Amino acid sequence: MLKIIKYVISDILRSRTIIAYMVLLLALAFSVLGMESNAEKGIVSLLNIVLFVVPLVSIIFATVYLYNSAEFIELLVSQPLKRTKIWGSIFLGLSGAITLAFLIGVGIPIIIFAWIPSGILLLVCGAGLSAIFVSIALWTAVQIRDKAKGIGLAILLWLYFALLFDALVLFLMFQFSDYPIENGMVALTMLNPIDITRIIILLEVDLSAMMGYTGAIFQNFFGTGGGMILTAIILLLWITLPFLFSTLNFKKKDL
Repeated sequence: MLKIIKYVISDILRSRTIIAYMVLLLALAFSVLGMESNAEKGIVSLLNIVLFVVPLVSIIFATVYLYNSAEFIELLVSQPLKRTKIWGSIFLGLSGAITLAFLIGVGIPIIIFAWIPSGILLLVCGAGLSAIFVSIALWTAVQIRDKAKGIGLAILLWLYFALLFDALVLFLMFQFSDYPIENGMVALTMLNPIDITRIIILLEVDLSAMMGYTGAIFQNFFGTGGGMILTAIILLLWITLPFLFSTLNFKKKDL
């Protein structure tokens, strides 16, 4: 497994796309944090960029890489290796390389300008989002054999999590505004890792007051030790479950 992981990471880190992704994050993070005198305000501004760019690059790049590596994967399967180890190595290599690019691109400016709890939390959550959307990409690629359809599904999933999900939540809040839906809103939030990350960071920089009544609800839940533990478990499940489903499909798939 270590040999496969090392090969995947070294192969990805030589990719111009990943280098461009790292340089883009580095430039944006330096620009945002360097121009903002208040570190926490800079983190909030950078958060919007991270929540948009990191999931998009992670899911699209991982999906394209898997389709382009089809022959390499077939070669590995022909060897006396368990498919679970092959798939696990590919996942660890992909998520490790993309996460490393994120940590370099955003981590260096944060260390220089905003080494505060919210900045550290942004790095942790961004790394988690990278792994989550790589995991979703593995599930997408193993489900669909056609490359164009697979990439299309990956883009649709990103659009759903980044944009459409919030519109759906707002619609439900408007339709059921006369009912006690506080717990339901918290439960809905757990269905979107991007929203979980956004709320955690906003609460850390103490902007929950700007979120009004909804902010108070999230503060009561996410602000407690039990709520934070449950949130961490949910994020781990977002990494684990798509990977497990993709592994089961990969074991049965006829290459």
